[in-house]
Formats: sequence, C-alpha cells, structure tokens
Amino acid sequence: MWAIRRLCAVALVSGLTVLGVGAGVGPAAAEPIEHEHFHEVTSEVIEGFCENPDLTVRFVEDIQGMFLFNVRGPDGLGYALENLHITRSFTNLANDKTFTEVFNIVDKDLRVTDNGDGTLTIVVTASGVHKVIGPEGLLFTEAGQFKFQFMVDTKGTADPTDDEEVEGSFVLLRDWTGQDDLEGRDFCDDIHEFIG
Repeated sequence: MWAIRRLCAVALVSGLTVLGVGAGVGPAAAEPIEHEHFHEVTSEVIEGFCENPDLTVRFVEDIQGMFLFNVRGPDGLGYALENLHITRSFTNLANDKTFTEVFNIVDKDLRVTDNGDGTLTIVVTASGVHKVIGPEGLLFTEAGQFKFQFMVDTKGTADPTDDEEVEGSFVLLRDWTGQDDLEGRDFCDDIHEFIG
C-alpha cells in the first residue's frame, strides 16, 4: 500500500505536471524558473484504523523537500528535479507503540521532447529508499528506481502553470529494480502485528 514506487508515481505525475514540468520557457533564462524548499507537518487521530474498531492511532506526517525547475538544452525546455523526505508515523494510543515509514525520494526529468503538436513528452527517473521501523527497530527496506514517461498539453502557451497531463499517456519504461522487502506484505496486517 505504501510502496515507494506508487508514492513516486502519484507525486510525479499529478504534482509536477500541475507545476508545468517540461514547459518551453525560452533558452535565455539563466536563473532557475522555480526553486523552492517546502516543509509541512500534519497530525490527526484516526479511530477504527485499518478497519479495526478497537484501534485508534495518532497519524503524523512530516514532508520536506526541494523542487527545482530550470531550462536545459538547445530547445529551451524546462526540466524538473525534486527531492523529498517523508516521515509517517502511526502510534497506537492504547499502548504507545509506533510504526514509522521513512521515504527519501529523488526524481528528475531525463528528457523533455517537444512533439510539435502542442504537447511535450517527459521521461522521468525516480529513485529512493523506503524504510519501515517498528517499536524494536528497522523491519523492512525497499530501495531502487524506475523510469516512466508521460505527456503534457502546453495549451499553446509558454506559461507552465496551465499545462495539463494528457490522459492515458503514462507509460512505464523500466519497472522497479532494487531491494523490496515489502513484496507480498500487507500494510494493515503489519500495523496489527507490530503495534496492535
């Protein structure tokens, strides 16, 4: 459920496209088009967690990272780079046991191609490490990378904020490669086993 490859795909395809990844912005730009650091922490109490009416957890999510959008190459197309650090903790309020997931993810545009019809094809590589930690320490590790492509419609403008993903354009170019201790595991089963 929390596999890093799914997290990357959701963050990349939905998040970065909204920011206009790959939009043509002109070759003269020397400074980054966008460079931001972000940090957000949320916390909530969830009753009946994982369909268990007796399990109430405090869920805390800490997301921090950096996003860089810059011009590269002779065509003056925009390329994105994002670095994410995400910590999610689930604490059983009945026994104070905590189940924690830590994600470190780097994704970057490898190639942006102007298709000549108002769309761009963007090839992205995503790599990262996902560690699962229980009350007694490290339980599982998932680490590796995958590569995919998708298209955006530039709406005929050089303004990256109006770009939209072309529906159905997502193509997996290279499936997940690397260590995967989580294969065949179920998130809720692990929650019940390790924190109650």
